[in-house]
Amino acid sequence: MLRAVSVQRGDHWALRDISLDLNGGGRWALFGANGSGKTQFLKLLAGTVWPTPTGGDRRVYRRGGRVLDLTEAKTRIVYLGAERQDQYARHGWNLPVRDVIATGLHRTDLLLSPVTRGERERVAAALRSCGLVSLAARRFLSLSYGQKRLVLLARAVVQNADWLLLDELFNGLDERHRRRVHAILQALRRRGQSWIVAAHRAADVPAGTTGMLTLAAGRLAPPAPFDAGVVEPARTAAGRPRLRTAVASLCAAGRAPPPAGPATLLRLEHADLFVDYRPVLRDVNWVLRAGEQWAVTGANGAGKTSFLKLLYGDLSPALGGTITRRGCPAGTPIERWKRRTAYLSPELQTDYLVDVPIEDLIISGRHASIGLVDPPSAYDRRIGRRWLRFFELEPLARRRPRELSYGELRRALMARAMAANARLLLLDEPLTGLDPGQRDLMRELFERLAGEGVSIVLAVHHPEDLPRGITHLLHLHKRRAISGALQITDGVGRPARRSPA
Repeated sequence: MLRAVSVQRGDHWALRDISLDLNGGGRWALFGANGSGKTQFLKLLAGTVWPTPTGGDRRVYRRGGRVLDLTEAKTRIVYLGAERQDQYARHGWNLPVRDVIATGLHRTDLLLSPVTRGERERVAAALRSCGLVSLAARRFLSLSYGQKRLVLLARAVVQNADWLLLDELFNGLDERHRRRVHAILQALRRRGQSWIVAAHRAADVPAGTTGMLTLAAGRLAPPAPFDAGVVEPARTAAGRPRLRTAVASLCAAGRAPPPAGPATLLRLEHADLFVDYRPVLRDVNWVLRAGEQWAVTGANGAGKTSFLKLLYGDLSPALGGTITRRGCPAGTPIERWKRRTAYLSPELQTDYLVDVPIEDLIISGRHASIGLVDPPSAYDRRIGRRWLRFFELEPLARRRPRELSYGELRRALMARAMAANARLLLLDEPLTGLDPGQRDLMRELFERLAGEGVSIVLAVHHPEDLPRGITHLLHLHKRRAISGALQITDGVGRPARRSPA
């Protein structure tokens, strides 16, 4: 039970005057624009955020008619959000998957005592139910973004809590992993599991969700029955890119040399890529030419993020393979290339939690740095403020990254990418975590940049996230890269010519 509860963060109110009763067995969807307070609301319920005293506020937990103190209540609630996943990379916690799940039983970040036989059996059951048996011995940080999310869901499930508070759970998941998560939640629903799932897409709401909570500017609207049409207007089948058909056509195509065209920006020849001594891609031959826009697809773990890191210069091909970048002959410092190339990824969002104002974060894109080494020039300031206005971030200019919502920080990092005035954008799931209005704004921006001849390489899981004007498709599968031409016109993907990469 919440009564007149508010939460202040810095100089702004994240939540204002929240009153709500939640009964066991309820299953709710939580909606709201970026920055509306969804994450703070879930953390408030989980007991990890304390209400700001206002005089008449109350937060009460009950179970079976008995009032619980906060310590006991927190053992009956599990919160899972993006920052839990990010902290493993930030702190270098690289446990085996089975140990990550076991920490859920201990409710600790690291294992502080040996796992008992009974606990090992519960972990083994969670591995089976979540389809993670083959990954049990893998180190957590070696997994793909989507695989990590599934492991952390298993960690939450093994705790057998009364309530699951799931913050944008489906972010970064491919279709197969999404089906797996939906199946896990349906099994929990049949056992009477209660949940609140924060989402921006109607497709991310699990079946069996009956209620809807909506936040706007930190204020909670009266609870209502769940209605998918309120979240996202229905789209016709013709309005969705037929990307699966395009991928299937490419995979079945014969081999042919890439067509001639404009100036080459990047060339990969016989490139093998390893990450932490594990093979990710084999014998990649691929060319990016000026003015081309590429969609990169593939399942979680196929290597999309690693491929973009290779293009950007954070990874290098194994001995015997080459990568050639226009204007950067052998021996050129990679910083020269990075200053001309914009890069955005979930990993960058994890890394960029330095204590700088958001305006300085955006300006750092002009220098391809994490933070600013030297004071920004007047021109740097003008560029930074231009993109603050474009992404409607001016009210947040003096806040720090930790004071922003996930979607707000994603917009700030996109503004950072645009501040570089680059002719090549490398974008890894750039629309993840954005509300529908912001997704539309981003797509329009990409379409305009493509029309101005900017080259874009964009990794996606959701076909509807692709802007019109995409010219080529690169599909990663079983360490291979398969490429071909593709046109997204009026939201429909049509493969044209094909060639293996």
